Amino acid sequence: METKFAGKECPLERAIDILGGKWKIKLIWIIYSYKTIRFNQLKRELDGITDIMLTKILKSLVAENIVHREQFNEIPPHVEYSLTENGVKLVESLSEIRTWIKSQNQPSNLQPSAPQVIPSKEFSAR
Repeated sequence: METKFAGKECPLERAIDILGGKWKIKLIWIIYSYKTIRFNQLKRELDGITDIMLTKILKSLVAENIVHREQFNEIPPHVEYSLTENGVKLVESLSEIRTWIKSQNQPSNLQPSAPQVIPSKEFSAR
């Protein structure tokens, strides 16, 4: 059993490195739901994402073997994205996390409350 849970070798830190950011999990979920999708359709589904950001994320997910990129050299040329077998396994794992979150009996859209500020003795004496 692996006991190393800190630092660069931690599997959870690695997962956060791969999946972190505003768009990646949404993008993976969209590709999963469509099975195969083109760049412009992805861009329409991810309202507000720029071409540069979408390209960067897709390249990183292709490099991580989560997304497959298939280029069709025809007129007009086009590219389609789908999940790899590894990507489908990831979605299954994320589905388990989603189920766990739902079981926590708290709305996922609640923002944590702001920390309470307690004046220090140094400032309250003035």
